[in-house]
Parts: sequence; C-alpha cells; structure tokens
Amino acid sequence: MAVTPLVYLVVRTADAGLVTVLDVLWERRTLELALRSLGLAAAVSATCVVIGVPVAWLIARTDLPGGRAWLAVAALPLAIPSYVSAFAWVATFPGFSGAPAAWLVLTVSCLPYVVLPVTAVLAGIDGGMVDAARSLGAGPIGTFWRVVVPTAAPAAIAGALLSALYVLSDFGAVSLLRFDTFTRAIYTSYRASFDRTSAAVFALVLVILALIFILIERRFRGRQRRWRVGSGAPRRSPRQQLGGWRAPAVTALVMLYGLALAFPAAVLLRLLLIGSPEWNPGEWVSATLNTAKAAGVGAALAMVLAVPVGVLAARYRDRWTRWVESSAFVGHALPGVVVGLSLVYLGLAVVPALYQSLLLLGFAYAVLFLSNAIGSVRSATERVPPLLEDVGRTQGMSAPAMWWRVTLPLTAPGLAAGALLVLLTAMKELPATLMLRPTGMDTLATELWTRTSVSAYAAAAPYAVTLIVLAAIPAFVLTRVLGRQEAR
Repeated sequence: MAVTPLVYLVVRTADAGLVTVLDVLWERRTLELALRSLGLAAAVSATCVVIGVPVAWLIARTDLPGGRAWLAVAALPLAIPSYVSAFAWVATFPGFSGAPAAWLVLTVSCLPYVVLPVTAVLAGIDGGMVDAARSLGAGPIGTFWRVVVPTAAPAAIAGALLSALYVLSDFGAVSLLRFDTFTRAIYTSYRASFDRTSAAVFALVLVILALIFILIERRFRGRQRRWRVGSGAPRRSPRQQLGGWRAPAVTALVMLYGLALAFPAAVLLRLLLIGSPEWNPGEWVSATLNTAKAAGVGAALAMVLAVPVGVLAARYRDRWTRWVESSAFVGHALPGVVVGLSLVYLGLAVVPALYQSLLLLGFAYAVLFLSNAIGSVRSATERVPPLLEDVGRTQGMSAPAMWWRVTLPLTAPGLAAGALLVLLTAMKELPATLMLRPTGMDTLATELWTRTSVSAYAAAAPYAVTLIVLAAIPAFVLTRVLGRQEAR
C-alpha cells in the first residue's frame, strides 16, 4: 500500500510518452530546480553536522551548566513546523527570502535530527577510549577529533540523511520564503497551470534525488564499523571541564536556540497581543477539530497497516518479510507533495468516490508516516518472548486469538507510542493536506498557509500557536508512554 503513490506516478508519467517526458527533463527549469533542491539539502545537512556534533558534545561530554536540561531544549524545535518558523521570520522581516533565508530556517528546524542521536551515542562512550587518547599525548581538541568524531560519525551521517530528506520534502518553508525547489514547482504546476505531466515528472525526479541521498548514507554506513574490543565492561569517563570556555559555550547555545525557539515564540506572542479583526473564533475551532479528526484517521489507518507488517518483521527474518517491510518504508522517502499529487491522480482516475474525502487524506498520512508506526510495533513485539506465544499455542489458541490475548496486552504501550507518533507528525503535514482535504474543510496548517500567503500575519498567529500546542499534547503523552515502557 505504501508504494501505491510511487507506482501510480510511474504509470502516469509513462502514459505521457517518452518524448514528452524527455522534453520536461531537458528544460532549463528542471536543471535549475534540481540544483536548487540538491544544493539546499546539502547545505542544510552539512551545517547541521558541523553545528550539531559540537552541540551534542557539549551536552553529553562537558560540565555545561544546566546539564541534561539542554537535551530537552535541543528537542523542542521538532515541535515547531518549519513553515511556522518561516512565518515568524516573514512576519517580522517581509523582505526575508531566498536561499540564505531557507538555509537558516531549515537548519534550525533540522538540527535535532543530528543533535539527539549524536548525544545518545556520546553519552555512552567508553571512558577507556578517552584515557587511551590522553595517554598518547592528545589534548582536548585532539581527543575530540580522534575519539569523539569517529564514534559519532554513523549517528551524524544518519542525522544528515534525515535532514536532507526533510529539506527535499519541505514545501511550506520554501514557499513562504519564495525559494523555488521541486516541491514548490510541483504544487504550482498542479494548482496554477494544471500541468499534470510536468508535475508528475518533477515528482519522480524528486523521489530519485531522495533515493540518491539514501544510497549515499547506506554506503557510508556500510563502511562504518565501531565496536568495543576487549574484555570487561565500558566505563563512563568524567565530563570534560570547560574552564574559561564555559561562558562562550553557554552564550553560543543561547544564541542558537534563541533563533530556533525564542524568536518564533516572541513573534507569535507579539502577534497574538496585537490581535486581528479578521480572526474568526468559529473558524479557529473548526480548524482545530478538523486537524485532530484528520490526524486521528491517519493514525488509525497507519496502525491498521503497521501491525501485521511490524509483527511479521519481529517474528520472521525471511527475504519476503524483509521486502514487505522495506517497501512499507518507501513512504518515508516520499515528500508530502509527491504523495498528495499521486493520490489526486489516483482518486480522479481510479476511485473518484474517494477524491477529496477524509479517508483519502487519512490514507495519505498513513503512507507518509507508516514507517514510524511499523518501527514502534516491531520494537514492542520484539520485547515479547516467543516462548509466551508458544505456550498460548499449546493451549489450542489460534494465531489471531493468541496475539489478542497474549501479545497485544504486552505490546500495547509500544502500539500507543506508534499511534501518537503518527498523530503528532500528521497534524503538521501541509502539502498533502492542501491537495487532498475535502472541499470546505480547513485545518490549522491550511488556515495558517492561507492567511500568511496574503500577509495577514496577526490573523494567522492564533492558528500557528494552536498548532504548536496541539502537537505538543501527543508529544507529551508519548514521552510518558515511553517512560513507563522503559521503567518496566
């Protein structure tokens, strides 16, 4: 089911004919869009690594004032959609646009993808490795380059991949900042000119670019082999004393997360205090309810599709199962604008009754975020000893009954975590919602987009704040669920 949008795009492009497709590919605009999209993705991912690894080292390995509280701060940008950050900048500086603007906004939005996994790796680094480097005459900087950087490299590369994929799939921020990439061109080709052939070709090129980044990451990951050699258990080394560098380090972090968090929050608060006569409380309530309803349908469909795949992936390791799981993860590499475009075609040509329906919008969310749900189901199922299931079968229970009575109660926290994760990400999805929402149905994201596009920033502020608050609710519940799961 997850590959349905990609398959339909291929069929739709093939129907256009080879000559037409080649004409679109050889246009100068196609090359420009490819260079812009690749350049922005490379610049953002590289910057995230250059900034994220030192930030992770400060949080995990030094006596930074505030300690682990900085880790919570580092995760907060995930709760602010990139288009909300772009909205804050444009509302304050109307001339803020172009490549530098897109690079800045997307960098601070993607930074957690590098900081969080690298911090987790560095927090568990073996103190013996640090002592060995010191005994060989390496100073703090030499130890950082010889021990910290090689240890953090796999996590940093994985974070760079997620950042690159996020940039390639971003639509809201680049559109608000008036920087043309493939996502903006696809939406414009479909909405403005109804040039569906160009839109389909652009979508396939965008998917190919995303797959190129995935292959590059897998190649680097395949060469990385980092494990501890020797007997005994690893030990934690004492945190590095910053000394005179403590004040500059704190200042740098405050400035960094001031851009990522404090600035958007201050702008939204100012706009809320200003108020706007254009703001309609009834429309705000309707958009809030529609956001929760659409995301709820997407989460439910994602879990229906994810449970059988996740259980199979946890219990069977054959080639067929791996292929099914891998195909389900294809949706993670498909930008929302690509999924939206392909499902528009699918709805019009194959199942017209589903076009612009809540069910089709929920299916788009399920395709986009199915990998999140599968990962949670698989991890939770792997924690259940197969022996318990074997005992259930000896009692004469069928496989469905055994899963319902034995496995489900033990995996419930993990399944809930997967559903909450899909719910959280679906609430913030913009391009697929713009393309597939039923007529007359507006969500917080689409209301924010509509008002910002006509520079009604004060009227858009309540929707931006509500979107952040609403997304924070499943995020908070998710942390509680995972905390209880780890405590067991």
